[in-house]
Amino acid sequence: MLMLPERIEILDVGIAGTLESSDITIQIEKNEGKGIELELKSTVANQFGKQIKKVILETLLELGVENALVMANDKGALDCTIRARVRTAVSRAAHHNCFPWGVK
Repeated sequence: MLMLPERIEILDVGIAGTLESSDITIQIEKNEGKGIELELKSTVANQFGKQIKKVILETLLELGVENALVMANDKGALDCTIRARVRTAVSRAAHHNCFPWGVK
């Protein structure tokens, strides 16, 4: 199992995802000392907005991100896609591999 640091610091802007149907674009950037701020645009916000935000915030918490400005533009992505896009955006913004690619 890959051990992640207790806290990941966002250094730059990180972007992941596309604007295609069933995908989500995640942009994450510094938000020093202000916690996590999340802005969501979604074609399915009325039905699934709370769940999308929950998945994004849980993923950030799992990664140890405490301060970040996150902008999400959703086009109906599944939870697994949302998690992958958040991990990729954080990896790019923090210059840190957030994926456990090891073999047991």
